[in-house]
Amino acid sequence: MKSQAMFSRRGFLKAGAAAGGGLLLSVVLPVSARRAASAGLATQLNAWLRIDGDGTVTLSIPSAEMGQGIDTSLPMLVCEELEADWRQMRFEFPPANPVYANPLFGMQATGGSTSIRAFSEPLRKVGAAAREMLRTAAAQEWNVPVAECKAEKGYILHDRTSQRAGYGELAARAAKLPPPAQVTLKSPAQWTLLGKPAKRLDTAAKADGRARFGIDVLPAEIPGLLTGAVMACPAFGGKLKSVDDAPALAVGGVKRVVRLPDAVVVLADTYWNAHLGLRALHPEWDEGPGASLNDASLAEDLRKALDSSGAIAANTGDAQSAISGAAGRIEALYELPYLAHATMEPMNATAHVTADGLEVWAPTQAQGPIQMFVGHALGFKPEQVRVHTTFLGGGFGRKFELDCVFQAAYASKFSGAPVKLVWSREEDMRHDFYRPMAACRMTAGLDSAGAPVGLSAKLALPSIMSRVFPQMVKGGIDPSSVEGLAETPYDFGARRVDYVMRNQGVPVGFWRSVGNSLTAFFQECFVDEMAEAARADPVAYRLALLRNQPRFAAVVDAAAKLGEWGMPVPAGRARGVALHKSFDSIVAQVAEISLVNGTNLKVHRVACAVDCGMAINPETVTAQMESAIVYGLTAAAFGKITVEKGRVKEGNFPDYRMVRMAQMPSIDVHIVASREPHGGVGEPGTPPIAPAVVNALARLTGKRLRSLPLSRHGITLV
Repeated sequence: MKSQAMFSRRGFLKAGAAAGGGLLLSVVLPVSARRAASAGLATQLNAWLRIDGDGTVTLSIPSAEMGQGIDTSLPMLVCEELEADWRQMRFEFPPANPVYANPLFGMQATGGSTSIRAFSEPLRKVGAAAREMLRTAAAQEWNVPVAECKAEKGYILHDRTSQRAGYGELAARAAKLPPPAQVTLKSPAQWTLLGKPAKRLDTAAKADGRARFGIDVLPAEIPGLLTGAVMACPAFGGKLKSVDDAPALAVGGVKRVVRLPDAVVVLADTYWNAHLGLRALHPEWDEGPGASLNDASLAEDLRKALDSSGAIAANTGDAQSAISGAAGRIEALYELPYLAHATMEPMNATAHVTADGLEVWAPTQAQGPIQMFVGHALGFKPEQVRVHTTFLGGGFGRKFELDCVFQAAYASKFSGAPVKLVWSREEDMRHDFYRPMAACRMTAGLDSAGAPVGLSAKLALPSIMSRVFPQMVKGGIDPSSVEGLAETPYDFGARRVDYVMRNQGVPVGFWRSVGNSLTAFFQECFVDEMAEAARADPVAYRLALLRNQPRFAAVVDAAAKLGEWGMPVPAGRARGVALHKSFDSIVAQVAEISLVNGTNLKVHRVACAVDCGMAINPETVTAQMESAIVYGLTAAAFGKITVEKGRVKEGNFPDYRMVRMAQMPSIDVHIVASREPHGGVGEPGTPPIAPAVVNALARLTGKRLRSLPLSRHGITLV
């Protein structure tokens, strides 16, 4: 694994230039730059940029594109500094390479809303370096000073001699030059593209079917490709004892049955034949101790854990004494269930194992981990593992996991053929890495005016990091379990946060916004309860707690104005508010709801204000806030994984419901103008929506719900 230190600003450019300088096509004849351009040859300027003869600029995208828009935002960063013509910008997903490692992770992977935060400055430097190389190439060809050459919309201009050359004409000469040691980046005041709405580069391909997702890999592209269907042990942690292959092999088109430690794979000429072969099997399983798990015992385990000692995640002052001596005291217990990711594109991967290495085609967030871990398990070095990244039909953290890739790779190894493995929706739902179930006890001491003088929060939930990145767990604290609560903008006075790790045997993983979707619900619902106890307006109460946090206060104020907080509410409606910071972005939301007959909930409108620092593409920011609200509202209304006898009951969308179009609220998004560093936008919109809706329900009904989903309380989203 590369360390972050290896990806210094200068090292980033050096690595890029070293990886692919020179012509992309093997040209040995001495053609001039202009003749190369006229012939339409493509020039690989460095590891990141390719310039075609017609001036088209193609950026290699290091991150996975799963709808968040980085295949537009990252090219915008380059285009701004390169002074290219946006109409000629393109992108591609290159094979995995350490050059494309996320500087924040030290490996090539996508998650944590880091793509812009990690690559903003490096890619701007890539664009600026390429611009200077093109200017130098033009100056050399024209025998004029570089300082007199100007880059503008895909051309280098020399005003004194009225000469002009397109980037495509100059690229071959420029590719032979070393990248400059230093480049000067534009100030935000000089931006002409960044910060303004830009047309997404992937829209046409996704609309007309040219976009290539993992599930689109076809047998015609890979000779001898077999398609696989898989069935894993239904109980968590169980193993395969035995299976009779004969019933599957009797199905037309079935070629092979592959046994894995905890699953069986049927390989056939088509997915449907593999599926039919799988249905014909009757595996015998060793379900193991996980078969005893069920919802009631799992929830009770977490409640009991709150009475045990935990690790201290945050401690300021003496919270216990402050609460004990306060004029008033309130306490609440909140509970949240396990949740599945339910991506529209189910898990799939194509793998081909040969004596020389492993080749993978996959909708993955984890190119680097595939090279390191899957390759190592099969006896290959990382450089022997070639990973082709496709579009992802939804990721949300699920496609950071390697389980499907491992299965496809082993099926290929054992069968001797390339294998495309596709999970059924039921397999996907019942063998996820779920968002953790969690319980949290919040306690506050209030002074005579209702202001907090001390706060205690104690959480109990399974740890994601202890499985994925155990080195991140220190002193009994999984940082992903307490994020958003261990640090807070609110002035609660003395404050203590405790964490009890309870790994329950249910596999858990990163789910959109990770721990923030839990802690935002706990904290923002409790702040509303504190406001109720103080008989205070929830927005005014928050602003008082944010008196020393002007950036947070500005976001709350913006959401309140957008959501018409304080204005008359239509009869039968109420509004709720919530605020949360995650991934360096601050989001506040106001939800306006009504409740008919005490059970039919309508969310009419959501006003969302976001400070994500300097926004790259406002349209992407808006789309991601809307998307995150859809995802979070779905979880709040319906989301719950039910565990019985160690297995998940839900198998498909009829019993793991999604918000439908008719149930969607109107969403208004306001991007707060900011000169702060870039924050993430793919995840931060999810945490506030659930508490905003629950807080609105409490204001409307006078009853406080402290657990989700709403369907658990007989409330149906309509």
